[in-house]
Amino acid sequence: MDARLSRRGLLAGGAAAAAIGAAPEASAQPGSGPPKYRLGLVTYNVARDWDLPTILSHCRAAGVAAVEFRTTHRHGVEPSLSAAQRQEVRQRCADAGIAIWGLGTVCEFQSPDPAVVRQQIETCRAFVELARDLGARGVKVRPNGLPAGVPVAKTLEQIGLAVRECAEFARAAGVEIWVEVHGSGTQQPENMRQIMEVCHHPAAGICWNSNPTDVKDGSVAAAFELLRPFLKSVHINTLWGAYPYRELFTLLRGAGYDRYTLCEVGSPINADSGTPFLQCYHGLWRALAGA
Repeated sequence: MDARLSRRGLLAGGAAAAAIGAAPEASAQPGSGPPKYRLGLVTYNVARDWDLPTILSHCRAAGVAAVEFRTTHRHGVEPSLSAAQRQEVRQRCADAGIAIWGLGTVCEFQSPDPAVVRQQIETCRAFVELARDLGARGVKVRPNGLPAGVPVAKTLEQIGLAVRECAEFARAAGVEIWVEVHGSGTQQPENMRQIMEVCHHPAAGICWNSNPTDVKDGSVAAAFELLRPFLKSVHINTLWGAYPYRELFTLLRGAGYDRYTLCEVGSPINADSGTPFLQCYHGLWRALAGA
């Protein structure tokens, strides 16, 4: 995930897709037919330097069905857009056949300073309004660690209550809040579950983030079982790495997950290589997911 991908890496990814696809285990999935979930793209970080037409062109060419626009990237899909600009973005995506799945914010609620938390909630509100206008399904927020000197339980409760407030105004807008499994300490599955139990709101859920901390004895089954009731979106990253994606995809299928698994690779890809990269990534995804 941290290594910059070269053209050689793209070719290696294509070869890996062919090899995985040829393996008997690739079809060893519960049920029959393709999975209900589809592949999408988070603009972080692979597409951070692509403008909106480039993103849509590469996604369409590679069969990537949806996009989550992460804030601060070149696409410019931000709360500062006017009503006319929002309508233009919505129409461009519709014309390309690419769903606007969500908006990836950096809103976080763990600060011991109530004023900072309040400002983050208001920023989230602005993104919810943008999501409503774009027809997006959700807004991604995140915890980002445990402040020193503050009891862990207090921080988790604070985050959960802030997310509940965000979820309440999101529900009124027809939008969901997705809490990314993120941050030192906060990304531990048991801590994320505590946040969601405090939140306890139907418009809020988690965004699975494919973290190393999900894995215990080579398996993500225990973490998945803890967080499955709250699952609303899924980020995936380096499919050719050590993370047990075949198992994750099997668990998603067994849970009836019917949304998106979104590519969130950590290195930017030159726009000229965007389509071949996403095609190779999609090939790996199909092989591992049994699609």
